[in-house]
Amino acid sequence: MVNWCLLPDHVVEVIFSYLDVHDLRNCSLVCKNWYKFLNDQNNDVWRLHCVRKLAEEALKSDLLASVPTYKAKLRAFYHAWNPNDCSRNIYVKPNGFTLHRNPVAQSTDGARGKMGFRSGRHAWEVVWEGPLGTVAVIGIATKDAAVQCPGYVALLGSDEHSWGWNLVDNHLLHNGDSQGNYPLLNNAPKYQVGERIRVILDCDDNTLAFEKNYEFLGVAFRGLPDKQLYPSVSAVYGNTEVSMVYLGPPLDG
Repeated sequence: MVNWCLLPDHVVEVIFSYLDVHDLRNCSLVCKNWYKFLNDQNNDVWRLHCVRKLAEEALKSDLLASVPTYKAKLRAFYHAWNPNDCSRNIYVKPNGFTLHRNPVAQSTDGARGKMGFRSGRHAWEVVWEGPLGTVAVIGIATKDAAVQCPGYVALLGSDEHSWGWNLVDNHLLHNGDSQGNYPLLNNAPKYQVGERIRVILDCDDNTLAFEKNYEFLGVAFRGLPDKQLYPSVSAVYGNTEVSMVYLGPPLDG
């Protein structure tokens, strides 16, 4: 009989390259050797999955600079914007990570990520790659939050199902009301197009926080509900683009 757990790495690599991600997760639970092999986030198995799933443009761009390993890039792709969960005025570009809002007058348009979270700690980066317009909000929402409404408004944060930070005026928004200025700094600098903002969702502590330029800006929202919460954004400016890259558990310190 063949002891599958003792197969040479090059044989395991060929076999695993034909399996999907779900099956690979199950394989990592079979034995220590397979777990160790799949725990190498830059081996050829993860590289091949990246090549098959991710656009070449995304793999070669600086957009994924914060996720240096092949496995991390693949995970970020599975958490990226959901092309089936956004306004009809938004589409996800071929790179898989960037949404584009079409120039539609008198409309506010939103989008959610593919994966929501109800437990654990999670971080992702958002980069606004075009003009903000009069309202530009990033944050989280449940599936019950709307992804489109008439006019130019702060859609994200407009009801009980969403929580957002308006980058234009530095206001926090929830349930249709301003929750105060953020961050709590005198003359807090406004967001500059192209800056990376890190969003930190702690489902164990029920909090949402933000970082900018690797500076922790403080907790923005507390008392979040025990519901599936999705990375979200809402925009009003025509042809603006917003990228989102999932990072995994945040690093403390």
